[in-house]
Amino acid sequence: MKEPSIADLGRFENQAITGFFAVGAKQVRSKKDGSVYFALTLADRTGQVDARMWETAEAGEFAAGDIIKLRGQVCRYQEKLQIIVERIRRAEAGEFDLGDFVPKTERNVDELWAELNAYVESFTDPNLKALLRSFLDDGEVAVALREAPAAKSLHHAWIGGLLEHVVSLLGICDLAAKHYGVHRDLLLTGAVLHDIGKLQELRWGTSFDYTVEGQLLGHITIGVRMIEQKMAAIEDFPPALRVLVSHMVLSHHGKYEFGSPKLPMIPEAVLLHYLDDMDAKLQTMRSEFARNLAVGRGADEMTEWVRSMERPLLNTTAFLEKGRKRDD
Repeated sequence: MKEPSIADLGRFENQAITGFFAVGAKQVRSKKDGSVYFALTLADRTGQVDARMWETAEAGEFAAGDIIKLRGQVCRYQEKLQIIVERIRRAEAGEFDLGDFVPKTERNVDELWAELNAYVESFTDPNLKALLRSFLDDGEVAVALREAPAAKSLHHAWIGGLLEHVVSLLGICDLAAKHYGVHRDLLLTGAVLHDIGKLQELRWGTSFDYTVEGQLLGHITIGVRMIEQKMAAIEDFPPALRVLVSHMVLSHHGKYEFGSPKLPMIPEAVLLHYLDDMDAKLQTMRSEFARNLAVGRGADEMTEWVRSMERPLLNTTAFLEKGRKRDD
């Protein structure tokens, strides 16, 4: 792993650094005197950090998505680490390892893929199994599903994040189906396909962003279209299942204000919505606890305000462990 990594920047607070980073975002902003400065978001596979370059004359040509080499000072602004950049240029091929800059799942992708396929093979409904096999046996879809992030910047926002999220969701959906006695194969089909449209909604490389189609249509619309195309190619696919599968995807955001075209109206859709939301929120919490450590806070301390959850968060395990040590 390159040095310094973003996760390790706390060690370099109030020190000068030289290092390589990916440019997640680049904005040109104006100062009060009319001159310009760069507002940057820098990234590597350990996280993201904001950066500012006040004097842009020392900057070479670079853009969002590039790997850059910079010299700058690590400081803290409004309780967050930040880099004040002195010099910056686009890195040259051979100067860096791309694997250092792409956040990726800590799980083994081959193992995740095997788990996904094992769930599909356990189906008793031949039509739903055929539908999922039509996706997983599609080479283009398979490659994308093994790589795609689950989001641009929220939960599971890393390479392999969508696959990791789907496999996690399959596990809790399988338990919920037994507990509530619902249609297991339909619920698990929803778990696999609810975000399938993100394969075309998002693009990924050194940074994650939306495609034009993703911006204009969104992953729910794209996903239903992809599913309809696959179902149409399966001989005698039952019309009732066609409606139910489409409803699972159309309603999985749960509320109109969350971008859901329909509200969940069947037990499996209600479960999918809440379990999907739960898995996303718990992963967000894990990521925020890791970020707390990266910015120099104790594992037992409250995080900063988490915008996606509209609250600060506390790691109960670390908090209780600190209390136990204090009592000892």
